[in-house]
Amino acid sequence: MDSSSRTGRPRPTPASRLVVVGASAGGVEALRSVVGALPAELPAAIVVVLHIPADAPSALAAILDRAGPLRAVTARHGDVLEAGTIFAAPADHHVLVADGHLHLSRGPRENGHRPALDPLFRSAAADFGPAAIGVVLSGNRDDGTAGIAALARAGAPVLVQDPEEALYVGMPSSVIRHVPGVRALPATKLGAMIGELLSELVPAHEAAHDPLTEAEARIADISVEPADTTPDLDEAEPSGLSCPDCDGVLFRLPGEPAPRFRCRVGHAWSPTSLSAQQDEAIEGVLWSALRALAEKAELQRRLAESAAGVGRQGAADTHLRRAARAKSDAEALRRLLAGGAIEDEDEDVSPIG
Repeated sequence: MDSSSRTGRPRPTPASRLVVVGASAGGVEALRSVVGALPAELPAAIVVVLHIPADAPSALAAILDRAGPLRAVTARHGDVLEAGTIFAAPADHHVLVADGHLHLSRGPRENGHRPALDPLFRSAAADFGPAAIGVVLSGNRDDGTAGIAALARAGAPVLVQDPEEALYVGMPSSVIRHVPGVRALPATKLGAMIGELLSELVPAHEAAHDPLTEAEARIADISVEPADTTPDLDEAEPSGLSCPDCDGVLFRLPGEPAPRFRCRVGHAWSPTSLSAQQDEAIEGVLWSALRALAEKAELQRRLAESAAGVGRQGAADTHLRRAARAKSDAEALRRLLAGGAIEDEDEDVSPIG
C-alpha cells in the first residue's frame, strides 16, 4: 500500500515550478520571515537547506510549518515535489531534485557541509532550469555561490537576503559578487517577491544542458552508478593542493567562485571554505606543537632533577637549558595563537552596496 492510500490523500502531481532556498548561521529567523510572507496558494514546491550538525535532529520543518500558510515537512527520499509544500533537508544528507522527486544522498561533503547548498542548487539547475528560483539567506563563507551561479546560467531568477540586514553577510555577499543580475531584498520582502516571480508565465522549456553542472550533481548523489569521479570532469586539472576531508589531491574546476576545487572522490571546496579549513588545520597543528613543547620542557626539568640528585651537575645544567629553550618556544607559540596570527585578514565579508 503506498503512502497516498495510507493517508487518504490523492497522490500528488510533481510541481512544474521549484524554489530552492539555502541558509546557514543566522538563517532560521530569515527563513521564518520568508515563509511567513509566502502566498497561501503557491504554485511551486520549496526545498530548504540549512546547515546543521550531522548528529543534530532538525526541528526546521516544524518551525517553518508554524511560520506561514504552507505545509512544511522533513524531506524524505522519493518524495514528490508537491506544489505548496516546503521540504526541509534532514541532517547529514544532501537533498537533490530529479524527475519531479527528492533524492537524499550521503554523498561527499561540499565546503565541509552535508547537507550543503550547492548540490541542491545544481540539481535544480539541471532539472528545472528557468522554472526554478534560487534564494540565499544569512550565512558565513560562500557555500551556495557555485550552485546558484549554475542556476543563473540556466535562466533562473536569483534572490538573496540584503546583506545590510543579514546577521551573517558572507553567503549573500558572495552571491552578489559572483552572480550577475541578483536581486537583494530584506527577508520580509523575499516571500512576496517569490510569489510575484511565480505568477509570471515561464515558456515551455527544457533545462539547459550543462555537462559540468550535471556531472557535479551526479557526484553528489552517491547512489548513482557508475559513479562519476572528479578526474572525469571536463577541464579538471590537478592543483597540487590536498583535500582537508580525505587528504586526496584536489582538482581545479572552472566556474564561480573561481577557482573551485574537488578531490577524486568528490569533496568540494570553494576558495573561502578551503582557506578557512586550512586555518583550522594549521591551528590544530600549532596546538599540538604547543602541547609537545610543554611536555618536552617538563621532561627536561625532571631529567635535570634526576641528574642533580646523583651528582651529575653538568648533565643537569644541560637538561635545564633544554627545558628553558622548550619553555621559551612554547611561550612564543602561545603568543602566536593568542594573537590570531593564522586568521585570513584579507577575507572580504563586508556588505556589498
